[in-house]
Amino acid sequence: QVQLVESGGGSMQAGGSLRLSCTASGYTFNGGCMAWFRQSPGKQREAVAGISNAGGRTYYAAAVKGRVTISQDDAKNTVYLQMNSLKPDDAALYYCGVRLTTCAMFENNWDRYLSYDTWGRGTQVTVES
Repeated sequence: QVQLVESGGGSMQAGGSLRLSCTASGYTFNGGCMAWFRQSPGKQREAVAGISNAGGRTYYAAAVKGRVTISQDDAKNTVYLQMNSLKPDDAALYYCGVRLTTCAMFENNWDRYLSYDTWGRGTQVTVES
């Protein structure tokens, strides 16, 4: 059974940085793909960044591009989300998801949250202005 556990959230001043982690168990980085999404109260879950585990190709939402980096550590079965220059709009519950079955056309559909098979419980990010 695949499980994802997010960590690293917290409260930060605007302009600061955080690094979120998503550690997978029951899954190895072999042809799958993963992504970070976020959701704040009253809003839909939105894509932040995605990564194809095999090739390491990365994708970013326009709202975070240039401020966020997604990466992976195969040895630790962990995907990271480095967030810099935090803004109040970045405040949300951050989830990671994994797509186990296919990553076909990932560059075109990485931001569709219904396409992911398993999610973690999330880690909260608060940004103080």
